[in-house]
Amino acid sequence: MSEPFIIKWRLFVGNMVIGILLGVDNYLYSAAAAKLPVSTSSLLLSTQLAFTAGFSFLMVKQKFTSYSINAVVLLIVAALILGLHSSGDRPNGVSNKEYYIGFIMMLAAALLYGIFLPANELLYKKAKQVITYSLVIQMQVVISIFASAFCTVGMLVNKDFQVIPKEAKEYEIGEAKYYMVLVLSAISWQFYLLGAIGVIFSASSLFSGIMVSVLLPVTEIFGVIFYNEDFTSEKGVALALSIWGFVSYFYGEFKQSKNLNKQTRPNTDAGASSLNQEYEVGSRSDGSFRELQHHSTSIRVAPE
Repeated sequence: MSEPFIIKWRLFVGNMVIGILLGVDNYLYSAAAAKLPVSTSSLLLSTQLAFTAGFSFLMVKQKFTSYSINAVVLLIVAALILGLHSSGDRPNGVSNKEYYIGFIMMLAAALLYGIFLPANELLYKKAKQVITYSLVIQMQVVISIFASAFCTVGMLVNKDFQVIPKEAKEYEIGEAKYYMVLVLSAISWQFYLLGAIGVIFSASSLFSGIMVSVLLPVTEIFGVIFYNEDFTSEKGVALALSIWGFVSYFYGEFKQSKNLNKQTRPNTDAGASSLNQEYEVGSRSDGSFRELQHHSTSIRVAPE
């Protein structure tokens, strides 16, 4: 019978640190969002892909191609276009000091998220145990528990739980829907985290960052569909650049995979041809065939 908990202490401690890091990142983002307009928030968050690319290179030695660099640049430009041309004023009652504090906190949130993705990939590389689906789930649980614990302590200190009933009563579409939104948001974030970690395991932290960035203009399009927002030219340009960058990355990966197949195929064909020649020569007589077969087998088994 297999053990229910297969995560080792080394990996557990690593995920604990990443969970706390994610909790700090969530706090910085939430606190900064209350002090900044949507345009500035979008502008600063777009830098997370640049941070992800940089830390992927430093932490996991990510190799860049012209296609991946092109994808990163296009996606950052797409996010910048949305940020620079989004409508939004400074929130009421926010002083200059609070505004600049929010600016720094949002930039720090983007920086920490740029560390979060490569840190997960680094854990996979240093895990010293087989990474399975069950292990990935357990890693997510550890990260979520410590991130939630960090945020919960902050809410207790700030007495935020006492404000929730008041916010629920003032919610425009109803108190019950307020709590439903909270629950569905928590569940959605778990799916997001599982997807982000899964992409890192299957591909790389850079690709996970690209997936996150490409969703920014897609979210804007959903706003047009479901909330009847205006589809401006900036949103169209940002969407086109995001699709271009996304396709560029995938084309680069496809081309690289195709080149690797071409390099490995001649060796395989040569080995098969050599094997056929041996059996053709050995088939001239029963004795010589058995001798050659025994000789070939001894050569293959000896290294094991």
